[in-house]
Formats: sequence, C-alpha cells, structure tokens
Amino acid sequence: MNNKSYNNWKLEFDEASILWLHLDMADAGANLLSSKVFAELDTILADIEKELPQGLIILSDKKDSFIFGADIKEFTELKNQQEAIVFLERAHALMNRIEALSCPTVSMIHGMCLGGGTELSLACDYRVMSDESCSRIGLPEIKLGIFPGYGGTVRSIRCAGPLAAMNMMLTGRIITARAASKIGLIDEAVPLRQLKHAAKRFVMDSPKPRKLALLQRLANHKLLRPLIASQMRKQVSSKAKQEHYPAPYRLIDLWKNYAGNQGEMLKQEIQEVSKLATTNTARNLVRVFFLQETLKKHGKQIEFKAKHVHVIGGGIMGGDIASWCAIKGYNVTVQDQTPERLAQTSKRAQISFKKKYKRDRRAIVAANDRLMMDHKGIGVAQADIIIEAIFEDADVKRELYQSIEPRMKEGAILATNTSSIMLEDLSSSLNNPGRLVGLHFFNPVALMPLVEIIHGENTDETTLQQASAFARSIGKLPLPVKSSPGFLVNRILMPYLLEAVIMVDEGIAPETIDKAATDFGMPMGPIELADAVGLDICKNVASILSKTMNITLPKNLEKIVDKGNLGKKTGSGFYSYKKGKVQKNKKIKHNNLAEIQDRMIMKLLNESVACLREGIVENEDMIDAGVIFGTGFAPFRSGSIHHIHDEGAENLMAKMSVLEKRFGDRFKADEYWQELED
Repeated sequence: MNNKSYNNWKLEFDEASILWLHLDMADAGANLLSSKVFAELDTILADIEKELPQGLIILSDKKDSFIFGADIKEFTELKNQQEAIVFLERAHALMNRIEALSCPTVSMIHGMCLGGGTELSLACDYRVMSDESCSRIGLPEIKLGIFPGYGGTVRSIRCAGPLAAMNMMLTGRIITARAASKIGLIDEAVPLRQLKHAAKRFVMDSPKPRKLALLQRLANHKLLRPLIASQMRKQVSSKAKQEHYPAPYRLIDLWKNYAGNQGEMLKQEIQEVSKLATTNTARNLVRVFFLQETLKKHGKQIEFKAKHVHVIGGGIMGGDIASWCAIKGYNVTVQDQTPERLAQTSKRAQISFKKKYKRDRRAIVAANDRLMMDHKGIGVAQADIIIEAIFEDADVKRELYQSIEPRMKEGAILATNTSSIMLEDLSSSLNNPGRLVGLHFFNPVALMPLVEIIHGENTDETTLQQASAFARSIGKLPLPVKSSPGFLVNRILMPYLLEAVIMVDEGIAPETIDKAATDFGMPMGPIELADAVGLDICKNVASILSKTMNITLPKNLEKIVDKGNLGKKTGSGFYSYKKGKVQKNKKIKHNNLAEIQDRMIMKLLNESVACLREGIVENEDMIDAGVIFGTGFAPFRSGSIHHIHDEGAENLMAKMSVLEKRFGDRFKADEYWQELED
C-alpha cells in the first residue's frame, strides 16, 4: 500500500500488519463525515482492496470524541430529491465497501459516536467502545426530520434486533457503552486503558457474530411485523402527529414492508430518506439544530469554573435547580427558612436522583454527597455562584440581597431565578449591582433545556459571560435576554396562556382549547401547561405584566388560585389529577378549532414581533430559539418569527385584523409587523 498523505486521515501499520486508520478532520474540533472526508476514504478503501492488511481498525484522534455524524451543513444544500439520492448512494457505496472487505474490520469508539459515525461503525465487523462517561452512541437522525440513511436501518436491526434498534431510531436516544453492549449494538465495552488491546484482539481472534435472542428474531418475522408496527405507530402517535413529523412513521413502514429483504430495504432506505430530506419539516428541524448550536456558543469566550453553588429557596424550583447542579457534578448547599422545608427539598432531590441514575447506587450516593441542606446559610461565604429562587416579591428579594452581600466572596456571582421582576428593580439594594444577573430556569428543570441569562443596565459584561458559561456547564442552553417585564419567554407565553384561560371563561372546554394547540404542533395544550407551571405562578407573572402590557387577569384564574387549586402540584386546577396524571373528558365534541387556534397563536406571534421590535434579544433567530426551547413552540415550524415568514406576514396580519374587529384591541397588530412583510 502506498504512503499517500491525507488532510483528514492518517494510516498507521503495526507489527502485526494491522492498519490503524485514524480520523482527524482538518480544522475542526470534532469529526464529521463530510464530502471531503468521504472522498479521501474512497481513495483509501481502493488501496486497501488492492492490498489487504491483516485487519482494519478505525479510530479517532479527536480528544474524547469519535464521529459526530454527517456534516449537517451539506445536508441543507440538497435542493431536491434527486440530489439527495445521489448524496445517499455515495455514502451507501462506501459503507457497503467497508462491509465487503475480506479482512476483519473494527470500529474503536471513544467519545461521542452519532448518526453517520454509528452507521460507519455498524458497517464494520466489530465495534468496541470505551465505557468512559464521555462515550455515547446513537442514531438521532429522527430529530432532524429523517432517519438513518447510510444503511443504518438495516445494520442496526441486524446487530441489536428490531425491538431495540427501532426504539433507538424512533426516539433518537443516545446510550452508554454498557447499554449498547447489552442490546448488541456494540460487541464489547471496556475501560479506556484496554480499548486498543480489545480492538486488536477482535482482529486477531475474529469471533463469530453474536446471534440475536429468540424474541428479537421472532419480532422480525413477516407475520409479526404488522402487529408490532401497529404498536410502534400507536406509541409514536402519542408524542408526534404524522402530519407534523412524518419520519418515524416512514421508518416503521420501511421496517414492516422490507425487513425480510435486506438488499431491498437498503434501496428503499435511500428513497425514503431522500424524500424526507427536502421536506419543510426536515429543513426546519435542521434549523432548530443550528439554533441550539448557536446557543451553546454563548459563554465560550470566558473561563468560569465554579466549584460551589449555593441556592437560596428550597421550594420546587430552587430544590430542582440544586439537585440538577448536584447531578452535574457541583457541590451545592441549599438554604431555606426552616429545617422542615429543607427536609422536603431533600426528599424531592432523592426522586430526581433516582430518575436520573435509575439503579446506579454509587451515582446516587455521590450526588447526595454533593448536595447539603444548609438552614443557616453557611454556604454563602464559600459559593462561587449564589442562585436566589425565593417567591416573587421585589422587597423581600432586595432585603435578602442586603443581608448576604457582605458575606459573599469577592468575584462571586449573585443570580436570581425571578420569572418576571426586572433586574433594575432588584439591584438597587446592592453595593455592587454589576454582580447581579438573572438565571431564569423553566419548570421542570431537569427537562427544559433553556435558561434565560438576564442582563440589566448595571450587569457587568463579565458577569453575563460567566453566567452563560455556568449554564452551559450544567447542560443548559443559555439565551442572553435584556431585562424587561416578563423577559422573553414568559412575556411571549403569557398572552397565549391568558387567551386560553379567557376562552375557558367563555365556556369553551379546556380539552377543546388544548386540542386546538396540539393540532398546531404544540407539545402540550395551554390549559394543561398552565396547570403544570402552577396557576399561582401564572397569576403572579400576569399581574406584573398587566402593568406594562395590554393584558387583563381573567376572573376565573383569580378564583381558582384563591381556592388553593394551583394546578398539577395540588392535584387540581383547570383539570384534576390522579397520581400526577391529568384527567380529561374524552367524550367532548370539539367545535370551531380553527378560530380557537388563531386566537391563541396570533397572541403569541404578535408578542414575538413586539419583542423583536424592542430588541429584547439579539435577533430573529434568538426569538425563535427562545420560543422553541423555552415554550416548546412546534419545532417543525422552526420558531414564531420563522413561522411568520413561512405563512406570510401580510396573511397573518389579515387574521389579526379579523380578530381585532371581533374581540377588541387586545388583538391590535404590533407596528413592527410591517417590517416583516416580504
């Protein structure tokens, strides 16, 4: 074999004539299967086919990462289905050639192995993987509106069986090495120090592939596939409508119809993925992916490594923030008024730890060791960041800040989790107002990815960057937001929620209102969402926003809160709850869904336009990111402002005009709509 040099690959032979093929994508922090990477691999494979080594081991030279998948930017450049077919056929040809090599082939995985990286690994004879915490493997393409298109559907099912493989592909789950080994997706999970030895051992020993368990083999039988596929569709439909997200349904049909013929299934995989790749849903979900990547860049400009976090307020939000920080490796102290309240905080934390770590007792013990109840607030003096999460009362918050500031160490950040109070109304009590920043988490903390990073007139730029870096360090997406009533997410969300509550006041069933929203693509209806957030919180935020916005507090919301029915947390709100599950009337006949949907969605869109006009965030993209990751706004629509452009500002303004004539000036279109006309 010749000694060609490549920009992205490095060839190394050992004493046993095994070829170690190193991937190190040029000028990139992570490996992607770009066209240039593939072109070089094509040349390398041609040489290997002419002169076979003893074995081939593919590995990464990037630190703690294997291959993150295909280059998504190239994916966005596909103009039509035919271009997508050519793109996918090239990838298939390469994977087929790897699979056809007559020498043993091993994928040696350390770090993230996703999408196309997993598909390349599946084309190898064997897969060995380090069991380090940074190592994960998955096929998350469904989140981009497609499914695996480099042969991954066939090969994952062949290795792990249809039940496990389809579950992975339909959910987009990313799993650990041990979990991957258990289902047969990889052959062995080993400590990092043994990884190279294990890879070489598979080349030298060339063991026979593992056979699928009987249940997995039976699940692939042509008589059982239709029944299992029907159950899969039922499970998917409970989370995603086919008209909004076609990819999972197409994947199920692909398996049901062609799993008995692997060659035909590979061909049909190309056809189906090529159709999906150029749909609006796929393009919009890819845009959502890039919005997420943009948010991840916030705070990267600065080094901020906090060692100790102190949370003041052990209620639901404060306690969940504290337990999440402990899960993410921080030493955390939690302060509240009484030891009895902290006992409840500790009890709730145990539930969070068990949900996160399942039966991993060592991890649960370690998280508990990092979380300390601190009734007297001793942790204030040690903390690098203090997160205040007490109830929404500006006077009480200012009094608290005055009491703790003298005890805070130099350079420590004071962050408030206020959901609606402007920072300027809070920082006046501080000698150093520049250290105050907003860290606005969303409920439930463990599931909601966004954290608004609120900056007031006095917030230091360094503090803002440090707060963003901290949010990133606990696995959240930081969104810098200007201090203003309601900030971004609550300000946009509240008119939408209140319009829904007004309709309940008018006698429209909550179930009908929620259906209109989920038909639009919302993951949860506004009435159920209000119950989940807490009706007391909704009332407080609405009361604050009513001082500066054209919104009125609905009478029925006040009455329900006054009765102590605060939603899911009390077992009763607009809905009743049994064991935490909402109880809805399934017999209601739904009428006038289109107008109900317009009333809610147009309120949300109008407030998005107003926030854009006021510069609450940097640009249109950040509005869209905020509503998607903070409210769950239909991801396949790619955000509120993007939806306006898709539908046409003029068309939506006409809807606003009709609603204004019928329901009054609360539907008056913001003046900035004119700027969005194409």
